[in-house]
Amino acid sequence: MSVPLRAVQLNEANAFLKKHPEVLYVDLLIADMNGVVRGKRIERTSLHKVYEKGINLPASLFALDINGSTVESTGLGLDIGDSDRICYPIPGTLSIEPWQKRPTAQLLMTMHELEGEPFFADPREVLANVVRKFDELGLTICAAFELEFYLIDQDNVNGRPQSPRSPVSGKRPVSTQVYLIDDLDEYVDCLQDILEGAKEQGIPADAIVKESAPAQFEVNLHHVSDPIKACDYAVLLKRLVKNIAYDHEMDTTFMAKPYPGQAGNGLHVHISILDKEGNNIFASEDPEQNAALRHAIGGVLETLPAQMAFLCPNVNSYRRFGAQFYVPNSPSWGIDNRTVAVRVPTGSPDAVRIEHRVAGADANPYLLMASVLAGIHHGLTNEIEPGAPVEGNSYEQNEQSLPNNLRDALRELDDSEVMARYIDPMYIDVFVACKESELAEFENSISDLEYNWYLHTV
Repeated sequence: MSVPLRAVQLNEANAFLKKHPEVLYVDLLIADMNGVVRGKRIERTSLHKVYEKGINLPASLFALDINGSTVESTGLGLDIGDSDRICYPIPGTLSIEPWQKRPTAQLLMTMHELEGEPFFADPREVLANVVRKFDELGLTICAAFELEFYLIDQDNVNGRPQSPRSPVSGKRPVSTQVYLIDDLDEYVDCLQDILEGAKEQGIPADAIVKESAPAQFEVNLHHVSDPIKACDYAVLLKRLVKNIAYDHEMDTTFMAKPYPGQAGNGLHVHISILDKEGNNIFASEDPEQNAALRHAIGGVLETLPAQMAFLCPNVNSYRRFGAQFYVPNSPSWGIDNRTVAVRVPTGSPDAVRIEHRVAGADANPYLLMASVLAGIHHGLTNEIEPGAPVEGNSYEQNEQSLPNNLRDALRELDDSEVMARYIDPMYIDVFVACKESELAEFENSISDLEYNWYLHTV
């Protein structure tokens, strides 16, 4: 970290502590491969030291499975002596945690080698490497996420989630009621605290809508002209939602498919591209005639099978797919069509953009963004045509062709020459090793359904 940058960041810390003399602690946060936030808690008096020298955390932080255990086949654990790397603050991410009883702040971090260069296995750096390819073309990426989640009861039923009782009516919701305002009113205090907490933390969340299942909601984030920052906001928003819900004696889940027969949780991303003059290169009265837009979509669709492991990184991710739940299962695109993988929303010609609709809320936002941008760059630079847009119901016109399980998705990623040009093959190896380890553990377990079916019948 250069001396001028360090001075600027120290000024940021000084200003924050002066503005918030009540703060006692600061949580230092870093998102792992699964998007799970890890880190350290320090006293406020140690904040300047963090800005000056960073903090040490083991490289194996990015080789953890979903249960927080190091996957040794990544080579980032015992093979390197479980050695430390150094983590530095990300400017502009120091903020208050509004849910804490003891005044506490938070600060996002990113990992570096001891010599200073970014650490290859930090998902934030994986994304940064893809973004640099757009910088070389003089292009700026604008991006925003839509994040879905369920409010759930803090008490499970035989280990399974259930909807929370409404603080207003005392009833558990049982019907879909998409966009119903009354359902927002049932949980108004919690939902409003989420929006107010986001504002306090500088997270650009502007709306919450009722989604397609009982106690399921979606938070919309504003577009920002920095895709890395857009991912930072998504990571922080998930943490905020979880903790605000705890304050209201409820729990949350971003699990891709928590309930059989109900909609899963998605993580849609909206992307537009600006040229050097700040003009949206996708802007058009007739989006189908915009070559840049078509090529970007063509690249995304061509690489979509190889993206799937990043978009849907868990065994449960693939249970979310189904026509009745508006989750596309083939590489398809259309104009204002919610049955396709890549939707082009209609509206102002200047606001034409790509909406990528495949990923689940269990995806790591940095890896999701990196894979989608890799597809866009591949399409733009190779002028890939996407074919005709789908009109009407895509599920009736296109057979399922995307990987429908984690093992096939990992094979597609591992075999993709295109993705290896954008994402360090060393990182792909680490990611695949972690996910194959989780998959092996899952397949070695015996489910209740297997006992019900086979214990006394075969």
